[in-house]
Amino acid sequence: MSEDILDLGGRVSLVTGAGQGVGRQIALHLARHGSGGVAVNDFHMDRAEAVAEEIRAAGGKALAVRADVTDLAAVKAMNAEIQATLGPVGVLVNNAGNMGANPTSDVRKPFWETGPEVWNQAIGVNLYGVMNCAAAVIPGMIARQAPGRIITIISDAGRYGDAGLEAYAAAKAGAAGFTRSVARTLARNGITANAVAIAATRTPATEAAFQDAERLKRMFEKYIVRRPGEPTDIANMVLFLASNASSWISGQTYPVNGGFTLAL
Repeated sequence: MSEDILDLGGRVSLVTGAGQGVGRQIALHLARHGSGGVAVNDFHMDRAEAVAEEIRAAGGKALAVRADVTDLAAVKAMNAEIQATLGPVGVLVNNAGNMGANPTSDVRKPFWETGPEVWNQAIGVNLYGVMNCAAAVIPGMIARQAPGRIITIISDAGRYGDAGLEAYAAAKAGAAGFTRSVARTLARNGITANAVAIAATRTPATEAAFQDAERLKRMFEKYIVRRPGEPTDIANMVLFLASNASSWISGQTYPVNGGFTLAL
């Protein structure tokens, strides 16, 4: 006998920032394990559509949706489109992150040399983006009284504190704190909320940094597992947290980071 304990049972999934890298792999994982449809969100519609087509080609259901997650009205409109096309969202994966869709060069300056107009490039997508997407889907999850899953991808910057990334680290730590509060609020409604903290992962956005072998060696001397993360490493954890196998787990932050930082 064989049973897929990670099967999503037909729940519709929304993955933000899913046009490439970690988000793309998460979308593919959820589609392969019984999601009733995957909404592939990205700021760039061509990327979103390419991933949606991968899912359709493999026999799954998918919808490409463009929305800037920092815009609550746009996120609510996206959620309405998903519900009309695929059905109500039962799994939300807040993956969109980094410094926003079109960061300025000022984000690399010391934060004390800039101000809120620069800080908000990190805080907008990494904290308000998470809150906007949660605010859009939670009312429907509560109304249906069906198991719901909210999973937020944060960074070890929010746990460890990377030098030079103060606004980004603050936003990621804030997203983890928000997730814990949401978990407490929504437990009675059968909705769980967890975060996944990731470290150096090989994606199209980071590939150039991994080309310098000497730099790579120095970087991964700090890691117990001395290799870059792969999108599949993160997608495996997200799939577990999206499934019924994790139904008694909520309010937690799981490091998937090759042992860069350790959790008690």
